[in-house]
Amino acid sequence: MTPETLAALHARCFDISPRPWSASEFAALLTSPGCFLLSGPQGFLLGRVIVDEAELLTLAVAPEARRQGLGRTLVDDFAAASRKRHAATAFLEVAADNTPARALYAALGWNEAGRRPNYYRPGLDALILRLDLRDRQEGS
Repeated sequence: MTPETLAALHARCFDISPRPWSASEFAALLTSPGCFLLSGPQGFLLGRVIVDEAELLTLAVAPEARRQGLGRTLVDDFAAASRKRHAATAFLEVAADNTPARALYAALGWNEAGRRPNYYRPGLDALILRLDLRDRQEGS
């Protein structure tokens, strides 16, 4: 996927909270150390590993392809790819009002580790979720 393709899909998935990322932002991230892209025809995940910590930077699944397992597959693949890069712990931020995403992450073993008040906009916090990669098996 090109930065332009990533930005177009991201714009279909996010509006103002969080705001969609531009092609130039994707291009910069894709060339930054530790970043990796996992993608399929209807979605993608951008992650990063630095030393022993992984960060799930963004996950986007086309609206018409949701609830078919693609998000779960991408998050599972992220965990496996992060372990292969020697990460012991993974983190992500999710909007507190994003119930479907929060349910997905909870089902995959992510736990709330903190909160960033008003992170996305006034009144909309980001939840910081954590996953221990050392104790997880692929697909669980």
